[in-house]
Amino acid sequence: MQDKKALQEEKLKQEEKYMWAIVDGVKEKVGNFRVEPPGLFRGRGEHPKLGKLKRRIRPSDVTINIGKDAPIPECPIPGESWKEVRHDNMVTWLAFWNDPINQKLFKYVFLSPSSSLKGQSDKEKYEKARMLKDYIGNIRAAYTKDFTSKDGAKRQIAVATYLIDKLALRAGNEKEDDEADTVGCCTLKVENVQAIAPNSLEFNFLGKDSIRYENTVEVEVPVYKAIIQFQAGKRGNDDLFDKLDTSKLNAHLKELMPGLTAKVFRTYNASITLDNILNKETREGDVSEKLVVYQHANKEVAIICNHQRTVSKSHDAQMSKLMEKIGGLQGTLKELKTDLDRVRKGKPPLEDANGKRKRNLTPEALEKKIANTTEKIEKMEADMRTKEDLKTVALGTSKTNYLDPRITVAWCKRHEVPLEKIFNKFLLEKFAWAMDVDFDFRF
Repeated sequence: MQDKKALQEEKLKQEEKYMWAIVDGVKEKVGNFRVEPPGLFRGRGEHPKLGKLKRRIRPSDVTINIGKDAPIPECPIPGESWKEVRHDNMVTWLAFWNDPINQKLFKYVFLSPSSSLKGQSDKEKYEKARMLKDYIGNIRAAYTKDFTSKDGAKRQIAVATYLIDKLALRAGNEKEDDEADTVGCCTLKVENVQAIAPNSLEFNFLGKDSIRYENTVEVEVPVYKAIIQFQAGKRGNDDLFDKLDTSKLNAHLKELMPGLTAKVFRTYNASITLDNILNKETREGDVSEKLVVYQHANKEVAIICNHQRTVSKSHDAQMSKLMEKIGGLQGTLKELKTDLDRVRKGKPPLEDANGKRKRNLTPEALEKKIANTTEKIEKMEADMRTKEDLKTVALGTSKTNYLDPRITVAWCKRHEVPLEKIFNKFLLEKFAWAMDVDFDFRF
């Protein structure tokens, strides 16, 4: 055990110099500065490059970004040198290298999520999503009008914008043959959408990270009719939106609101959903009851954003353990009720499971024990329902990337819920900028 501790301390000592950067005279923590070791590429889903060898990244692959007057960091491998040293103060990355599997992609080293620059960037992101509140009415009116436009391109843009707004779909980009065959709104194929009368659409495609998106949703009748028109005369693997691509869609979105993208829609819809559910459903009660409301709201957001996970291997074992504990408590509750009944009749309590005489208790003491045991059973049953309800939903992704943290901080202040019950240590550090928000903040 001591050897392990000594090794950890030695590792931290070696890494200390890589963990910090001086930005405008302020010491800021660096994010993940480690380079992945060589190995077999696993990817996600049915990736065409699955099993390829990831070669070792060498200093000659790495470009670093430092101040003009800063000393160049020493190369850790003797005899080698950095690929390039830049002095670019218009970007936030500290280093980058080409992905060894896909040379078109880059791996970056950034400041830690808890740094002031990242915090400022996060705040701007959520403020932009809040700004959409002022535009959303006009945007929805405009795309609704264009559902029946005679201009085919206009009609496709209107329907795509509607789907991004209503279903929080990503915009999507064209894929090369050697990339995972994932799909976004603009790259939907005819076979990915099935029209079901009178006005429902069934979606089935691989989304980001090869997570399957399966959803049947009721849509406006003009949208339903437009989708049927877009599919007419096409084969299954033809583009549904053949007059549209991501750049055209993004250009259109920026005309509707400065800086508007599909991601801003996702952030807006995620945050407004959380805010509305928390405001509508939170009641007076203990902290555990309020946490159930929060988890329900978080789940609704995760469903909107298609944040799924596989059922954990330990799920069944955890449920069995809870069932066992509930069974034991129910047995105890039954005994306590029997003892209370006997005490009220002036009889001594029954012997316990080991044949020993139980201590005589007053009716008041037994009633208190019954109330405590009942409360424990109810809490465990609620835990079981929550675990079962959330077993295939990933709550963390939306909490980290799409939910304005000020909604959560303000809600915790209003309802006296410890923030640590919702945000882990990483999120508390990442969202330090949101901690001073007023208790009456609404998204």
